Amino acid sequence: MSNPAGKITLNGREVPYYAGDSLLETVRRQGIDIPSFCYHSELSVYGACRLCLVEVEGRGLMASCSTTPEAGMVVRTDGRRLRRLRRTILELLLANHRLDCATCSKGTACRLHELCQRLGVRESSLGHRREDVPLDQSGLSLVRDPNKCILCGDCVRMCREVQGLGVLDFAYRGSRTTVIPAFGRDLAEVDCVNCGQCAAVCPTAAITVRSDVEPVWEALHDPELLVVAQLAPAVRVALGETFGLPPGEDGTGLVVAALRRVGFDRVYDTVFTADLTTVEEAHEFQGRLERGGPFPHLTSCCPAWVKYCEQYFPEFLGNLSTCKSPQQMLGALVKKLTHAAESPRVRVVSIMPCSAKKFEAHRPEHAGDVDWVLSTVEAAQLIREAGIVFSELEPEAADNPLGMTTGGGVIFGASGGVTEAVLRVALDAAGLPQPPQLEFQTLRGQDRAREAEVGVGDAVLKLAVIHGLGAAGEVLRGIREGRLNYHLIEVMACPGGCIGGAGQPRGNRTDRSARQRGLYRIDRSLQLRIASHNPFVRELYGSHLGHPGSDQAHALLHTHYAPRQRLVGKDAHPILEAPAGALSISVCVGTGCYLRGAHAVLEGLLKGVREAGLEDKVSISATFCLENCDRGVSVRAGDAILTGVAPASPRELVRTIVEPRLAPERSRA
Repeated sequence: MSNPAGKITLNGREVPYYAGDSLLETVRRQGIDIPSFCYHSELSVYGACRLCLVEVEGRGLMASCSTTPEAGMVVRTDGRRLRRLRRTILELLLANHRLDCATCSKGTACRLHELCQRLGVRESSLGHRREDVPLDQSGLSLVRDPNKCILCGDCVRMCREVQGLGVLDFAYRGSRTTVIPAFGRDLAEVDCVNCGQCAAVCPTAAITVRSDVEPVWEALHDPELLVVAQLAPAVRVALGETFGLPPGEDGTGLVVAALRRVGFDRVYDTVFTADLTTVEEAHEFQGRLERGGPFPHLTSCCPAWVKYCEQYFPEFLGNLSTCKSPQQMLGALVKKLTHAAESPRVRVVSIMPCSAKKFEAHRPEHAGDVDWVLSTVEAAQLIREAGIVFSELEPEAADNPLGMTTGGGVIFGASGGVTEAVLRVALDAAGLPQPPQLEFQTLRGQDRAREAEVGVGDAVLKLAVIHGLGAAGEVLRGIREGRLNYHLIEVMACPGGCIGGAGQPRGNRTDRSARQRGLYRIDRSLQLRIASHNPFVRELYGSHLGHPGSDQAHALLHTHYAPRQRLVGKDAHPILEAPAGALSISVCVGTGCYLRGAHAVLEGLLKGVREAGLEDKVSISATFCLENCDRGVSVRAGDAILTGVAPASPRELVRTIVEPRLAPERSRA
């Protein structure tokens, strides 16, 4: 740590403060946990909740999160006045909060519940919420309950500042202020990528990960079904936290034992298909190197990142690896190979650190390979409901053949792990030396964007490792503009990678670092650390798949992606209607196109068609979204989608858009 920048007097004693720290951070360094809601160390300072008020001599009450310490400052963090104010703030929050704490999905993990207990607030003297707002249960991954929102703004800042999406924001004013998605729509109808980081930072249950515990119990209780569990890499270093283990401690054997006692017929390890993904992706990347592109090669293990790319950067879809994620690969192996004869009665349940995996499992491209996805926290709930005493279990191994793993698959759970695993396989295949202890240290760390250059034979590969979609967007824009170039880019949506997924027990940067170190420890402890050395992966190729990249491998282990509409809703709104068989023209009036002149294009087309006397030949409507909004206004004319359309004179718009698509005789006229 750097030298102190000065000293303040805190509760009667001198303490140091450091450059860049807020007063809140300075106080917490001294072991005093000032209560707060809206402060988050990885987000911008908001200063809305006022719970972190302190008394500064000569200045009065100040929000410590937004106050910079100064030499000689005299600060008090407690006292009759401060305690009364903090209790009043909590009572105000309770007055507008649905009080169903006994059945709330957040349970005792709720920050509001915690602070009320801590500060001795037992009821609100300011009344209670009388009118409930309907829940938003439209999505496959998240549930939004506005009745429990305390307006801390954490979800808004996370979505905008870290993920670069801005799906959520404040609307209205005064007592009507609320946090809602764009245009008041449901989450399933806007640009949400299901990463769940809004839920991860929400201190109450205003946004939570959607639960699949009940349908899983129904399957487990059905004697006709064969229910299979798969365990993701990042879960093994986090699930134990809910039962008292320290973050990062390897709980794989205990989790496997617990899942068997819950009632799962087989427990497989997703690390097996992480190894398989590594082999397929290394082959795919090697092919790009031999062909000279297209670069960059983009990883595709993270479903939130894939959906982000589909929505915002569809021109890069050809760069995405076609490999299914390890979750989907294992589901496909279980239902189409390992238990193919029993397939109609097989159900696959994934234990994942991620909310977006729930969305991924229901993508039509994956044809029901995975039936349900439980988050790490949901899996812990399942274990508790079964009455299993986690601490008294003896570790057990996962079932083979889909339980055999290498260290290369284990580190998939940390940002940079996919790239590192692929490089190990590539160097091994080329007979080139590996780095010391098989560890690519330049790819490791917690920075949102990291670069590295790695020599593979005569080639020097330029690599990027990114977590957080905002940072990913910045890099892709740099590539689009010709400012950046890479051979391979790994993207994970969540901070630190899967270890920081929305389905994990709530944790901070320190917890994520501990989980990351835990995965690296497991990697170092294994005899096999290169994915292609997994004997059961080799056997799978020998008996079913032939070789990496084969037709059989592509049919089972690969998929495809397509551009997505940014805003789902009603179809085109007719403005000028014509008889059946007329040329149909739709102008996108979504936000991106509107800002680039969609209204002028729409008005120009209407005027031009009328001036040309084509009202009976052309119908015109407004719609959204036709994609490629970054290139200009998008227009659908018949079966063609035109992008980059700029406002022009009515005659010019008719000449370029309408006339070429009318009947030949009309065009000549």
